[in-house]
Amino acid sequence: MANPEPPAPGGALQLQALFPLALGMVQLPIDPLDVALQMQAIRELQGLAVSNPNPGCAWTGDLHGVGQLHRHPTFAPLITTLTGHAAAYLERLGFDQAQLALHIQRCWPVVSELGQVVGRHHHPNAHLSAVYYLNGDGSGRSGCLRFFPPRQANELVPGLAVGHDGPIRSDDPAAAMWNAPWFDLAPRAGLLLLFPASVDHAVLENEDPNDSRFSISLDLVLTAPAASSGGPAEYLAPHPADWQEVGYAGKACRGGTD
Repeated sequence: MANPEPPAPGGALQLQALFPLALGMVQLPIDPLDVALQMQAIRELQGLAVSNPNPGCAWTGDLHGVGQLHRHPTFAPLITTLTGHAAAYLERLGFDQAQLALHIQRCWPVVSELGQVVGRHHHPNAHLSAVYYLNGDGSGRSGCLRFFPPRQANELVPGLAVGHDGPIRSDDPAAAMWNAPWFDLAPRAGLLLLFPASVDHAVLENEDPNDSRFSISLDLVLTAPAASSGGPAEYLAPHPADWQEVGYAGKACRGGTD
């Protein structure tokens, strides 16, 4: 990180933000007809399932065999656009795109009805996560996406950021900036979000009785380029094209004889 400018003369305290978390945001134009077709396709894929499986949990396609939405003809053009922005996100973070390959690992729809949530979690199987909203008016009524900090860097007293009548003034903007326990972002139609897959996040309750929330989630993985390109697989896993599946003992012995 570059050396910050020295504080102005006069002895006033200056706070320098260090090691920021990169949340990528892109507001994409939407075509109402395309959105209607995409929502209809999601409903068809959803079938009779309404939750995951607890009634209070939103329906997520990855737990119902709908985890390859990028291969569906209705969504393939949209996913291509979204992954283009994912590549731009990596570029903005300073990655040398010539030294890596970006892969869609999973892509699935999420539908949240009135009263449903998605619990706190992260995606340890991936490197980069993305969420795209098919609907939402920015009010947050249908359930905000909540991000949790990896650690409370300014939590001078354990539990300080949780609240419960602690010594921090909750109405002070400084509390939100330096000791916020989370960050909420309201869904809006056409909004794409990109963030490290290791970041804990959740979806708050849908409180809109007139609107189901539709979104698409992606898990993306970074690897080295294919060996045919001549690039070494330093730091990154080798390209999947260079992998070889190995039969494990249980699989190899099944059906064998003495």
